[in-house]
Amino acid sequence: MTGDIEQSSRVRFPGISPRAYEHPADRGALAVLRAVPGVAPILKAVAGAFSERGERLLQLASSVRVGPKQYPQLDRIRNEVAAAFDVQEAPELYVERAAAAYAYTYGIDKPFIVLSSGLVNLLDNEALRFVIGHEMGHVMSGHALYNTLLRRLVQLAKTVAWVPAGTIALQAAISALREWQRKTELSCDRAGLLACQDPQAALRVHVALAGDVGGQVDVASFLEQAKEYERAEDIRDSLLKLVQIEERTHPLVVVRAAALQRWSASEEYREILTGTYVRREDDHPTNNLTEDVKGAARSYRESMNNSVDPLIKTINDIGESVMGAASKVWNKVAPNGPAE
Repeated sequence: MTGDIEQSSRVRFPGISPRAYEHPADRGALAVLRAVPGVAPILKAVAGAFSERGERLLQLASSVRVGPKQYPQLDRIRNEVAAAFDVQEAPELYVERAAAAYAYTYGIDKPFIVLSSGLVNLLDNEALRFVIGHEMGHVMSGHALYNTLLRRLVQLAKTVAWVPAGTIALQAAISALREWQRKTELSCDRAGLLACQDPQAALRVHVALAGDVGGQVDVASFLEQAKEYERAEDIRDSLLKLVQIEERTHPLVVVRAAALQRWSASEEYREILTGTYVRREDDHPTNNLTEDVKGAARSYRESMNNSVDPLIKTINDIGESVMGAASKVWNKVAPNGPAE
């Protein structure tokens, strides 16, 4: 673990709300889920009864809990990231033995973060700060609660597979939640960037996860891969891409890297760094619902409009034609003309 920048040069974000960094599609889906009465308490009761307690005991018994005397550098980063996000109690952090490079957050009432030893060996301090910031983003957004819903639906789908109508409905819900789950990773990449405030460190993480060994990857060429991937030659490529990501929990790493680099160059990111962001005191789920859902719709619309994917362009063209026809019909039948 090498490489570091002065903590004093990093910006802190007093009272920052997770809505400040959440991807619009993630934020919109969360707003809808949070607005459904009873969902959160039921899920907490079901998920927290045994699994969270058991997982915590397992980590205590089989992993290294990070602290002042165990992985002190990681402990320092953990506490600095919590302070940057104004999190009063930093989540516990564990390192578990595994050659693969990964990290995850588990738990609802008292979430904890787990890093693999392979990931710790692979990354420098600033890259690890990005990872810990990413996982802290999951904690702040409460993603674990709704990931529990997804897991329960997947299990339910297996038990009702013999009922065609039920399976179709469940699969639709599961597909929608998996799309949301992939967007949560984009949200938390943004949180990771806010934690380290170093786009190059964030990019090093994505390059490493894609397969870099010993700094043999050219960053420009790596990002060009994302552009090439997004430039599908025909609809067959588009359909293949849909099949490839259908059951994935994370966006493909090259696409993920490009998405974060675009956000790092955005006005939204710069405004957060200068202190202009949504604060927790401004969070009112009922009042934010309409705004967040509209933001999600706007995000998808802009994504479709900017896409060069032939399938997306075809869907977009059809949608515009339908909306144009509907508008003409409405103008003819509406008593007072088009609504403002």
